[in-house]
Amino acid sequence: MKSRGQRHLYALDLSAALALTAVYVGFARLTADDGQPAFTGPLWLGCLIAAAVGLPIAVRRRWPLAVLVAVLAALATASLLDIPREPYAAAGLAAYLVGLAEPARRSVSALAVALPVACGAVYLGEAVVTPAEDWRGAVGVAGLVFLVVGGAWGVGFTVRGRRAEAAREQRRRSERALDEERLRIARELHDIVSHNLSLIAVKAGVAGHVAEADPREARAALKVIEETSRSALAEMRRTLGVLRTESTPLAPVPKLDDLGALAAEAQRAGVDVDLTVHATEDLAEGTQLTIYRIVQEALTNAVRHAAPTRCQVTVEADAREIRIDIADEGPPSASGQIVGELPGGHGLLGMRERAMMYGGSFEAGPRPEGGFAVSVRLPAEGKQ
Repeated sequence: MKSRGQRHLYALDLSAALALTAVYVGFARLTADDGQPAFTGPLWLGCLIAAAVGLPIAVRRRWPLAVLVAVLAALATASLLDIPREPYAAAGLAAYLVGLAEPARRSVSALAVALPVACGAVYLGEAVVTPAEDWRGAVGVAGLVFLVVGGAWGVGFTVRGRRAEAAREQRRRSERALDEERLRIARELHDIVSHNLSLIAVKAGVAGHVAEADPREARAALKVIEETSRSALAEMRRTLGVLRTESTPLAPVPKLDDLGALAAEAQRAGVDVDLTVHATEDLAEGTQLTIYRIVQEALTNAVRHAAPTRCQVTVEADAREIRIDIADEGPPSASGQIVGELPGGHGLLGMRERAMMYGGSFEAGPRPEGGFAVSVRLPAEGKQ
């Protein structure tokens, strides 16, 4: 079913076809009073040739090459019978669609045939069959036909090239967007898996250590493992849900309001979190997710490398910037000592990439008094 725009184009083609047919009927009825050779055959033949010249233009968008062949044949016949008084406008309209719609090899081949046929027919009609002027004048008329047909084809071919380039650019943009979405999902999955598996590993170690001496503590650790596993699975379903075609309901994207629950999870894994969140009410959703993931990764590192310990988490925003500071005191055995720097794995790299994505800064390293600190600054453009 044709769109409204396509119907409009077909209506324009039909109007052009009827107008060209009427013009050539008029040419067939002209006399030689103006000194130019005139058609002397029966009127019905002139009308038939006029219809063959004009009417195929109505379907040029459906069969471009066939229409060009039919129109050229009719115009060549008309030229030998002294009917045309214009430089092959119908052939130009047909050649434009050939350049626009046909494959490049077929289009160039059609032009290579069309130009000699059109120019040869004009030259024969002007200088050989019914000489109206010398050969120079005939060459000039043939040159004008060459410009009309070749120029129309060139315009169509250029438009085709530009449309193809625009389509390629659109595909490149789509591929870039797909790659960025895949990278985003990979970061999300890393943060989810890394954080929750760290909690599970810590609690599994606790359960194994106290299983015989303190069964109640072991059961509590197993309960935490169960809850953390369910939470991780729910988050992974939400993240991977965007890849599904069916419209399944998804959980909301984590926000700063969820930092309390994140701190509680870290608390169960042995990290006592002192959380401070100030003036963050107007932050955009994407910025809130970035802050959440940075805090989540920093707490995961604290659970892995320092638990049991204390950790200070501060998230503040003002008109100039958003400040995210996470500092832990290190493991009890390292109290008051400078601990070795954490390995630069995917966690720190992921935090750095998230900060750089928003044009911010990222610093991480051991504290002089012991423990580890992460400091991130994001520009205030992250606000809505």
